Amino acid sequence: MSSLALYRRYRPESFAEVIGQEHVTDPLQQALRNNRVNHAYLFSGPRGCGKTTSARILARCLNCEQGPTPTPCGECQSCRDLARNGPGSIDVIEIDAASHGGVDDARELREKAFFGPAASRYKIYIIDEAHMVTSAGFNALLKVVEEPPEHLKFIFATTEPEKVIGTIRSRTHHYPFRLVPPGTLRDYLGEVCGKENIPVEDGVLPLVVRAGQGSVRDSMSVMDQLLAGAREEGVTYAMATSLLGYTDGSLLDSVVEAFATGDGAAAFEVVDRIIEGGNDPRRFVADLLERLRDLVILAAVPDAAEKGLIDAPADVVERMQAQAGTFGAAELSRAADLVNEGLTEMRGANSPRLQLELICARVLLPAAYGDERSVMARLDRIERGVNFSAGGGAPAMGYVPGPEAHGGPMPGAVGGPAGGPVPPGGGPAAARAAVRNSGAPSAGMPTAGAGAGTAAPAGPAAPAAPAPPTTAAQPAAPVASPPPSAPASPAPTPATPAPASAPGAWPTAAPAGGGRRPGGWPTATPAGGQPPATPSAPAASAPAPTPAPQAAAPVPASSYAPPSGGPDPRMLWPNILEAVKNRRRFTWILLSQNAQVAGFDGTTLQLGFVNAGARDNFAGSGSEDVLRQALAEQFNVQWKIEAIVDPSGGSAPPPAPSNGSYGGGGYGSTGTGTPPQRPATPPPPTSPAPTSPPPTAQSTPAPTPQPRAPEPPPPVSPEDDIPEDDDPDLNESALSGHELIVRELGATVVEEFTNE
Repeated sequence: MSSLALYRRYRPESFAEVIGQEHVTDPLQQALRNNRVNHAYLFSGPRGCGKTTSARILARCLNCEQGPTPTPCGECQSCRDLARNGPGSIDVIEIDAASHGGVDDARELREKAFFGPAASRYKIYIIDEAHMVTSAGFNALLKVVEEPPEHLKFIFATTEPEKVIGTIRSRTHHYPFRLVPPGTLRDYLGEVCGKENIPVEDGVLPLVVRAGQGSVRDSMSVMDQLLAGAREEGVTYAMATSLLGYTDGSLLDSVVEAFATGDGAAAFEVVDRIIEGGNDPRRFVADLLERLRDLVILAAVPDAAEKGLIDAPADVVERMQAQAGTFGAAELSRAADLVNEGLTEMRGANSPRLQLELICARVLLPAAYGDERSVMARLDRIERGVNFSAGGGAPAMGYVPGPEAHGGPMPGAVGGPAGGPVPPGGGPAAARAAVRNSGAPSAGMPTAGAGAGTAAPAGPAAPAAPAPPTTAAQPAAPVASPPPSAPASPAPTPATPAPASAPGAWPTAAPAGGGRRPGGWPTATPAGGQPPATPSAPAASAPAPTPAPQAAAPVPASSYAPPSGGPDPRMLWPNILEAVKNRRRFTWILLSQNAQVAGFDGTTLQLGFVNAGARDNFAGSGSEDVLRQALAEQFNVQWKIEAIVDPSGGSAPPPAPSNGSYGGGGYGSTGTGTPPQRPATPPPPTSPAPTSPPPTAQSTPAPTPQPRAPEPPPPVSPEDDIPEDDDPDLNESALSGHELIVRELGATVVEEFTNE
């Protein structure tokens, strides 16, 4: 077998054998048929695409005895001299401008050009690497190129046509060559391997085409190297990947599957195998980006392989189709973007392994980022039912609890599951109270039938027996006992301890006395004081004594109802605060310190503020518009914002009004912040007359006398609200308004006015 290089052994001898350059070869052949050949040509394009080969073929066509012809005969002396392995023709002169580009070389060429050809029809100069000719050299050639003798032809070949001076370019016919398409090049390489009688595995040719990057000569050189090292079994895929430095397909499959399942151990194990195997981390990232590109195309075009959009063997395409099905569209796009950014950052990095591990960590942890791509990736995972969060704590962002998430019938349903008839006082308010108690029926919301003095039948998921309704705060002074006609409390039953946190449930109630953390998750903190000791309260229902919330009051339409399909504002509240912080720091401070999600009905977001001043500050400072813009841009929702006064901060139900009305702050608040109005003729506080109990979430009102709560204290005027000198809560070291504004808001106080 000849030791001649593969690209020289199979160099084309006619325009029909040139591949991938039909836009050049067809016009040249037609010009030869029409006998309209120009005196000078300029062939430009990437290396190894056939510029010099086409120049030799054109010279062969011009000097053929049967020519000028588009198909040289191959039998005459000129055709044999200019053949693939021929000795060359004295009338066809090839000049390498890299070493003969000076003005002296141009003068010598000009002097010899006027002599006629020795044995051929034309004297043809093929000037390769023409961009290396100096400006003085081109100027010396300008006259002879512009007005050559009849027997003289010029063919310039260059990879940088812009470096050829304009006076030369304007006197030539310019034909730009292009990179050969991968499919055409792969078929051509397959024909060459068939002629060489060496078997090649299916996955090898795409690697060779990728290594050649569209250049025929480079691809033939790579193929020649693989054929030279082939054994009896031919060129194998493992041999090609090892020799060319590409990542093995099994490693790419492993890391892609690790990304899809959130398996960090598998992903970092692949990284370790890459480093320990001596592979280049940057090449691995480039191969991974190529794989993710194929997955993105397969996700958008399932038949991309049939359409030629993906160049891979059939078995690899099948694996990639399965992998594309395990990703969501946003998650796959985010992974490709992160790998692309990481590949750019790895250029010149001191620790390529560290950069590679950081890329894998960013892809695996979308919850660590609050940008739009990460939020959409988390939503994709939720839609696919994949939960990658480890450990307990708050539920994952974007989680929407269903009706069955609390382990029992939805409060408000009479004797049945959620979806039944809802009596007065039930619905979203009762559901919220049940959520705070981790799925257990509240002691303040007895089931149907409790009002008649009989214990309700306990369901399989009920952790404790119900107790009669009690008020959230007990009066300091003793009150009149109920008349003997009041129903007896049901006997206590053995209670099963409730789990610490049911799957998918809201965060459990905090122990009594726990405070509200600004910007944190709402906790069930009693409105005031310790719970009363009642004989009917279960003893083992919770590890710490918690107050029995009162019966839920009717709430407006904007009460909190966990959405079934859209984003949940409680789950997204930390992300909402972060988005607001990036827009306006004052609004972020106001919301994180004073507000919490109080209600949501799917279209209106109700925010509960700790006092009327914070609510008015929110409404009058333009913060509502800032919050609405942050919701629209970061979460793509158009919610209405309603600010109310909720002293509990959304962590406990509102205290019971003394007159049986439903005013006050909290979930049933109207947002006015005013105390409830007393009736025109209130009865005496110690009157033993029976009063109607407030309606509960799971029972109908019954005419049962209940002890009356104490009257609320009268409002204190601002001028009387002055602390005493010996007040232990008085803190003289607190910052003034001037210092607080400068420290927290970073503002500059120009002038401060004091009102006497």
